[in-house]
Amino acid sequence: MNIHPDLLRAFVTVVECGGFSRAAERLRRGQSAISLQMKRLEDSLGAKLLERTPRRLSLTSEGELLLDHARRLLRLNDELVGRFTERELSGVVRLGAPEDFATSHLPNVLAKFARAHPRVALEVTCELTLEVFERFRAGGLDIALVKREPSGAMGGIRVWREPLVWVAADRQIAETEGPLPLIVSPRPCVYRKRATDSLDTMGRLWRVAYTCGSLAGTHAAVRAGLGITVLPKEMVPTDLAILNDEALGLPDLKDTEMALIEAPDLRPAAARLRDTIVRELEH
Repeated sequence: MNIHPDLLRAFVTVVECGGFSRAAERLRRGQSAISLQMKRLEDSLGAKLLERTPRRLSLTSEGELLLDHARRLLRLNDELVGRFTERELSGVVRLGAPEDFATSHLPNVLAKFARAHPRVALEVTCELTLEVFERFRAGGLDIALVKREPSGAMGGIRVWREPLVWVAADRQIAETEGPLPLIVSPRPCVYRKRATDSLDTMGRLWRVAYTCGSLAGTHAAVRAGLGITVLPKEMVPTDLAILNDEALGLPDLKDTEMALIEAPDLRPAAARLRDTIVRELEH
């Protein structure tokens, strides 16, 4: 028995997009065609891969097993095809991303893409998520990476999940009497909202001590002892302290997500970069 790559791609795309309609949009096929591909795949394997309810879609145990293998097979397939087609890719791809994510997780991905496709020029814009999203909506970006709540209200494909932590120069900042001094980005900001909402929920007073839209500026303010901030755990500089001690009276922070959104009718070079980002960052 052989499994056609198109069936595996439909399955992986449905999982990544969280539903059949978005998968159909991404693959530029009708939703009925995607449903038929999924039925063919399940019939071929003799296993139920997805559980669907009106509100959510989830993987069965068989689906979990297949997902990893399907991604590996598609990766090999795409790399093989790329060997013969990469020379044809050219043009400009406009990518937007928040500064913290762009400087920590994208360089290796973009370097790998640039080596494989030297005739493609990358224009990368680093701004706050709101500004990235507004630029994307105005047609100024082909692909954008945006921070979102796990509810997925912004849409797109989840490419990264971010555990958040409280960060300060030292623990004494959190032990200070009075309202907790916060270092935050301008509104609206997922991290800022997560910090203030969690503190409000537990009834701890807080005040905004410093506002800065720059990651470097936020780090500098924290190092100077102006207050405490919220950062993704993997992006905390080694000279700053992660405050996860319950004795400090700081609430747990729920994870946030990084999602990829794309403009309609992507050109081949932009579509290839999208696929590379999703493949390399799947987390």
